[in-house]
Amino acid sequence: MAVESLLFWSGLAAEAALVLLLLRGRVFASLPAFFLYICWSFLSDTLMFSVQSLPPTTYFRFFEVQMVIDSAMIFAVLVELAWSVLRPLRSSLPRGSWIVIAFLVALAGLLLWPLAGLTLPMSVAGATRRLSQEGAIFFRLQQTFAILRLVVFLGMAGFSQLLSIGWRNRELQIATGLGFYSTVSLAVTVLHTHQIVGPQYHWLDEAAAASYLGALGYWVFCFATKEAERRDFTPQMQGFMLLVGGAAKASRIAVTSFEVTKSRHEDHR
Repeated sequence: MAVESLLFWSGLAAEAALVLLLLRGRVFASLPAFFLYICWSFLSDTLMFSVQSLPPTTYFRFFEVQMVIDSAMIFAVLVELAWSVLRPLRSSLPRGSWIVIAFLVALAGLLLWPLAGLTLPMSVAGATRRLSQEGAIFFRLQQTFAILRLVVFLGMAGFSQLLSIGWRNRELQIATGLGFYSTVSLAVTVLHTHQIVGPQYHWLDEAAAASYLGALGYWVFCFATKEAERRDFTPQMQGFMLLVGGAAKASRIAVTSFEVTKSRHEDHR
């Protein structure tokens, strides 16, 4: 219990410090979704602590609402990270390109949904830990976004040279923090599905909480230091992105022209 309290209050203090650093650096102007996510995390943690004495059913309703909002915030952060990585070329891309990115992130989440189902707690070694249908959906939603955060981190880290970003750029720093605590969270969940309820079960939960605290501490360190100047894309990457953008624009023009032509034919009939 003492460890739980220490992790909670340390996390709350780290969130508060991070909010102040983000305000000082005016990060809300360049990365508004991430800024709002950290503010929301601080407020939701405070709220969930204040309502923990409520009946279990009421507390779970609060938890459901908190998880839905948290998932929406994470989705916005992932889209923002992908869009921010393309900053050197955004002026050359068609309008509304961020919508395509949002669609791709949502599609990735849908593809990961079946994989997240493999982490659902089942009956293990005689200890039944089955969730209700509603609880299973929310648990699966949580795991889907954990895997999605990890995938985005691996993608950005793996293609960092191609994307011309490094560990001193905000986009990769944010993705690293998300990837770290998502990895620990997923590992804890997988171990839970093969573990009987006991003291070790609770220790793993504390390890997951400690990983989030570690991510917060990493972000505090990163935003307390100066960001490296963003490099331009390599000529190969610029050519590829402009090709993709041009193809998307050409497709949109072709669809519009087809609709106009079809409308004219119908008017002549």
